[in-house]
Amino acid sequence: MPSTSNNDFRRLWLGQTASQLGEQTSLVVLPLFAVLALDVGSGELGALRATGEAPILLLSLFVGAWVDRWRTRTVMLVADLGRTMVLWAAAAAALLNWLGLPALFVVVAASGALSVYFDVAYQASVVRLVTHDQLVRANSVLEGSRSAAQIGGPALGGALVTLLSAPIAVASGALFFALSFLSVRRIRRTESVPARLECPPRVWRRIHEGLRFVVGDPSLRTVCLAAAPFQFFFAATMTVYLLFLPRELHLSGTAVGLALAATGPGALVGAMLAARLPRRFGHGTVLVVAAALGDGVFLWVPALHGSSATTLPVLLAVNFVFGIGGQLVNVTVMAVRQAVTPHGMQGRAAATITFVGMGLSPLGSLLGGFLAQELGLRTSLLATAAGMMLSPAVIALSPLARLGRDLG
Repeated sequence: MPSTSNNDFRRLWLGQTASQLGEQTSLVVLPLFAVLALDVGSGELGALRATGEAPILLLSLFVGAWVDRWRTRTVMLVADLGRTMVLWAAAAAALLNWLGLPALFVVVAASGALSVYFDVAYQASVVRLVTHDQLVRANSVLEGSRSAAQIGGPALGGALVTLLSAPIAVASGALFFALSFLSVRRIRRTESVPARLECPPRVWRRIHEGLRFVVGDPSLRTVCLAAAPFQFFFAATMTVYLLFLPRELHLSGTAVGLALAATGPGALVGAMLAARLPRRFGHGTVLVVAAALGDGVFLWVPALHGSSATTLPVLLAVNFVFGIGGQLVNVTVMAVRQAVTPHGMQGRAAATITFVGMGLSPLGSLLGGFLAQELGLRTSLLATAAGMMLSPAVIALSPLARLGRDLG
């Protein structure tokens, strides 16, 4: 973690942690409200979840271009305040029986869009608060909080709906965004942002500048080239995986959930290791080994047969190792990106990489479903897991693999 004198980073960390908990809690509370209070069908619920995820693809590039022209503290404050007001308004409407499905779509879309603003802004803010030699440790702390939120947030959301009424649970989730607002508001360091021109470039030009910068930098270009096949084949793998566990291995719903949950603790371990391993073995070595182990571990899953005594422990180990490798890669890549990207380009670089990486996920899911139907679950899982290995292969053959201990 950065030095004890860096109080502003601590305030960012606390705010980001609260924000991530609010996001992850809302991802459970709002759909559960739709199921329990509005009695929606599976198609409507799927559309509701897709509406919440759509801003990542639709807004990331625009948000990156916009964030680079503003102080990230301001952007995070507006996003937190907006999400707090949206969820409290939704809770009030729900208590009065005014919150129907159309309004809930608006709530989910607005919350998802504001989350994109906050997430891009906090990633861009790190380089304005810590020095280059603190980036890996700072990102390790932030990614650890994000992983903890991914573990605890859904469980907390389910508990809130169970213990309280659904409308009160919605309002309770908004408290996390209010806490984030209060913490980020205490950041005192004045950020240096690019001077604004009298006639600023149009947003499309700024997006193009971000794309051109990422494509022109060998390290960032490789990150995109590695992220795209990973996200594509990971989406395909997970589609088959979620069918393979109950239908081929005959696991109960509880066992499936337990196996998947092991990714979270693994991610926490990976975040802690990311604060030390790159400095000891080199960033390139860590990236290649972590990606190969994390992605390659899924190749063991098709070899499992039936629900024997060893099946669940093996699945727990697979997901745990995947969590470690994935988080090591995430933290190290973020540090590399922040080290090579100028301050005025941070938001656009983060948004461009997110857009490229996540853009192929829907197609990967479709591929997974098609392969499962045509080739069977075991063969499809082996094929899609093998496809994930393209990502570490790209990294190993790229300039990223040659990065040393110091990003300078």
